[in-house]
Amino acid sequence: MNRDVDRRQFLHSAVAGALVGVTARTATAPRAARRPTAHSSPMSPVTALRALIDGNRRFAANRLTSIEHDLAVLKAHTAEKQAPFAAVLACADSRVPVELVFDQTIGQLFVARVAGNIVTPEIIASLEYGVAVLGVSALLVLGHTNCGAVKAAMKADEVPGQISALYLPLRTAVERSGGDVTKAIETNARVQADLLRTSSTVIRDAVKAGRLEVVAGVYDLATGNVALSS
Repeated sequence: MNRDVDRRQFLHSAVAGALVGVTARTATAPRAARRPTAHSSPMSPVTALRALIDGNRRFAANRLTSIEHDLAVLKAHTAEKQAPFAAVLACADSRVPVELVFDQTIGQLFVARVAGNIVTPEIIASLEYGVAVLGVSALLVLGHTNCGAVKAAMKADEVPGQISALYLPLRTAVERSGGDVTKAIETNARVQADLLRTSSTVIRDAVKAGRLEVVAGVYDLATGNVALSS
C-alpha cells in the first residue's frame, strides 16, 4: 500500500513539473536524482523515473549535460557491456530523439521504437531482455503529440504496403478517443503500458516484486516536455 501511495505522489509531482506553466508543489517535488553511469548501482524504480524526468526538464530548458560525456562514455565504458537504468518504448517518429529528450548519454537507456509505440511480440521480447537481463528499473511507453500513426489509424484510409498493419494495435485507443486525436495519443500510451504489464510474465513479475515501474507518457513536440500518467 505504501509503495502505491509513493508511486501516485511521485507521478503527480512529475507530471506537474513537466507541464508548461505549471508550478510543482514544493512539498511533493522530487529532489534531483544522481546522474546514472555504466557502473552505477541498480536504481529503485522511483529513482529511475526521477532521473528520466530530471533529464527531460534539462532538455526542455536547453540545459543538456549528456552530450559532452558521450564520446568518453562510448570509448571507456560501453564497448563490452551495457547497464541502462530505464527502458523506453517510443514511436519511430524522427522528431522523438529519446536520449536527447531525457538528456541521457550512451548506455543509459534501452530503447525500442516502432511507429505508434505499439506492443508486438518482438517489442515484448526486446523489453523483456531489458528487464530480465539488463535489469532496468523503469519502463516508459512514450507517445508524442501529432502522431502520424495514431492519426492514420483514426482515418483508417487505404494505404500502400503493410502500413495498415499498425491500425489494429491502435484500435482500442481510437475507439476510446471519441474522435479526439490528443486523447487517442494519450490513451494509446496507457493502453500499450497496460498491455506490457499484463501480457509479459517477465514484466509482470518484476513489477510485482517491486523491481520495476511501468508508466505511460506523452512527449510534446512543441515544448519538449514529457507528461507522465499512471
